Amino acid sequence: MHRASFAPSTSQMSRRLFVTAAGAVSLGAALTACGGSGGGSAATAKPVSQADIDKAMKTPTQLTFWTWVPDIEQEVALFEKKYPAVKVKVVNAGQGVDHYTKLRTAIKAGEGAPDVAQMEYQAIPTFTITGSLLDLSPYGASALKDTFVDWTWGQVSGPKGEIWAIPQDTGPMGMLYRADIFDKHGIEPPKTWDDFAAAARKLHKADPDVYLTNLAANEAAAWHGLLWQAGAKPYATSGKGDVSIDVNDAVSKKLAAYWGGLAQEGVIGVEPDFTDAWFSALNKGRYATWITAAWGPVFLSGSAESTAGKWRAAPLPQWDTAKPASGNWGGSTSAVVKATRNPIAAAVFAQFLNSDPESAKLFSTKQSFFPATKPLLTDPSFAGDASAFYGGQKVNRLFAEIGETVSTDFQWPPFLDQAVTDWTETVGTSLARKKDTVAALDAWQTRLTTYAKKQGFSVQAP
Repeated sequence: MHRASFAPSTSQMSRRLFVTAAGAVSLGAALTACGGSGGGSAATAKPVSQADIDKAMKTPTQLTFWTWVPDIEQEVALFEKKYPAVKVKVVNAGQGVDHYTKLRTAIKAGEGAPDVAQMEYQAIPTFTITGSLLDLSPYGASALKDTFVDWTWGQVSGPKGEIWAIPQDTGPMGMLYRADIFDKHGIEPPKTWDDFAAAARKLHKADPDVYLTNLAANEAAAWHGLLWQAGAKPYATSGKGDVSIDVNDAVSKKLAAYWGGLAQEGVIGVEPDFTDAWFSALNKGRYATWITAAWGPVFLSGSAESTAGKWRAAPLPQWDTAKPASGNWGGSTSAVVKATRNPIAAAVFAQFLNSDPESAKLFSTKQSFFPATKPLLTDPSFAGDASAFYGGQKVNRLFAEIGETVSTDFQWPPFLDQAVTDWTETVGTSLARKKDTVAALDAWQTRLTTYAKKQGFSVQAP
């Protein structure tokens, strides 16, 4: 389950996903817009011949792979079986801030960096802007485009055809709901956000101890996913130092007015998520829905066992039912560090790990990751799974369909850690204190713009 996409099998793993999904990529003062050379591009990179690839994969080689994924040695073993000359050393260098801080430090020092590193989608711009990742397009990665869900390829690709990483798992957003609570109060799964608001008011009026949902005031990742669904484009990066920051545009303010208004009315919860109190609330039926991602169903079945059989899944309510849309919350990739001494072997490993059918399926069955590959998403053994926890509903199939509605053009800033910190201290705080969330967006915009300029970025007008 990687809250990024995790497997609900353990709370530690699910918590890991949730923490990293928040986009906690520590940038630090050392990074500036001009902090490194740009990576290669498909326009200039020379394709590596198949003969060179074959030779490299038969040459005794040691790769180092930094990843926080538990038990990934099983997938690695499949690679080593196919390429016995190449050995992979798996290292858990931490997760979230620890992982990315150590990676950036090693890259800057010029020693100690891995050949391949686990990297969430939202972290990629932080490393591409400093020229730290290897463009995988010369190594045959372009041929994998149709293997992966369309929006994921947009997340790992550059403007000139570069391929900075290979998708591993995803987190398209949907809604889990308590069918028993809905039935008791005559509520249908909301088709629109207006319906959702009406249901929130109706439910809380009928039972003041129950909320339709909880929008965690500490969860910037969920907010970004909702921005994604609504069609917002809060960030854009061009070149090495030009960024556009527009977190308070009309679409974002519509979102803020909506959720801030429900919080001020007191008809939704706003407590921090993944806390003891939050887990208890899910188990006790204090929340009738959980707006989550594709990793959520597995996580919930392991953390709210007492509610088995009472939950169902549905797409997110829509802003425009004529144009179904969702956002993504979570998931990660495999990226190759540009300084690797074994670029061919590292590139082949990153591709194999995530595109080989057997390896990709292991991520689904062993780590409970939600797949990024189209073949696995349509595999009857995966899509046809009928979960007893969800009353026999084929939840995997539903989220696979939802994934097809995720926009391909959402972008992340090269300083996401700062965006998360500033969101928490402005928008998140406004939700928690039931203050003006629209005004908080303006404060978020100002803080981010100021930070970007201090880091040497040229901030373009929205």
